[in-house]
Amino acid sequence: MNPADLFAHEDNPVTLASGEFLFKAGDAADGMFVLLEGSLDVVVGDKTVEHSQRGAIIGEMALVDHSPRGATVVARESAKLAKLDERRFQRLVQQNPFFATHVMKVLVDRLRQMNQLIAQSKSA
Repeated sequence: MNPADLFAHEDNPVTLASGEFLFKAGDAADGMFVLLEGSLDVVVGDKTVEHSQRGAIIGEMALVDHSPRGATVVARESAKLAKLDERRFQRLVQQNPFFATHVMKVLVDRLRQMNQLIAQSKSA
């Protein structure tokens, strides 16, 4: 199941035009997002580390540690997203264990990807 399917009937989606920022590194974090349509680029420093497509989970670290945003996210093309504040996230995790497991998988995948990028930069 794609996480975007859980929000197929989102009442109040966040919409972005191509080139518009969802958030920037250092911004205060107030929730996470699920990409429903379009695509986004996740940028750390000056390096694009992810091209996100439908179903991508964005900004999930905000609901884990409440720290400022660690990356900049910009719309690669027009996009529509569901926003989850902490209360909505907690309710969804309780009602849908798949979603909780999926968020953990996303975090692990991103950690592995960053480890690979670090290893590659050290060997170059």
